[in-house]
Amino acid sequence: MNAFAQLRAGRKARRIPQLLAGLVGYGIAVMTLVESGLGAASWNVLTDGVSRTLGLSFGWTTNLISLLVLLAWIPLRELPGLGTLLNVAIVGFAADATATVLPRPHGTPAAIGYLVLGLVALAFFDALYLGAQFGSGPRDGIMTGLVRLTGLPIAAVRTGIEITVATAGWLLGGTFGVGTVLVALCMGPLVGYFLPRMAVRLPAVAADARHNP
Repeated sequence: MNAFAQLRAGRKARRIPQLLAGLVGYGIAVMTLVESGLGAASWNVLTDGVSRTLGLSFGWTTNLISLLVLLAWIPLRELPGLGTLLNVAIVGFAADATATVLPRPHGTPAAIGYLVLGLVALAFFDALYLGAQFGSGPRDGIMTGLVRLTGLPIAAVRTGIEITVATAGWLLGGTFGVGTVLVALCMGPLVGYFLPRMAVRLPAVAADARHNP
């Protein structure tokens, strides 16, 4: 659906709160992983490297990368929507806000708890805002675009992206750890599990809008 079809589609009383909750939760999950100290998610390794290089906060760097990633949508022919724009506006600031209130874990068990909680939450909230059907976030647009063009399963495409981005972030000086490997390997299967369960079923008029934008 294009942006207008997304807005015209029904069930907005559920979809809009789901979108906002998903984006805020995603930002919280991102910072939970970072604070674990065991390795951030792949995109966050890249964010950390760029942040160190440019001297910007983690949240502002997240938003900057989001804008740059949107350029990759052009060859993939992905269509931005309300969720795309709100992703750029919300996720980075939610992560920065979380950093000010989330206590650092004390001891290895607490750090592992942060890692596991952050990983599951990241996949869940990713699927939550995607399931609202207001368009993909900048990073997820690459995933959905490649899935559509290649016909490969979500798990395979997402895992490939995670590994590529983590490597690039590490080369830029981002923090890389065992958690990064775990997230890279598990995000695809977890998103693949949660997404069908979080997707909002839209009325038939929305389906018609896909074919008659």
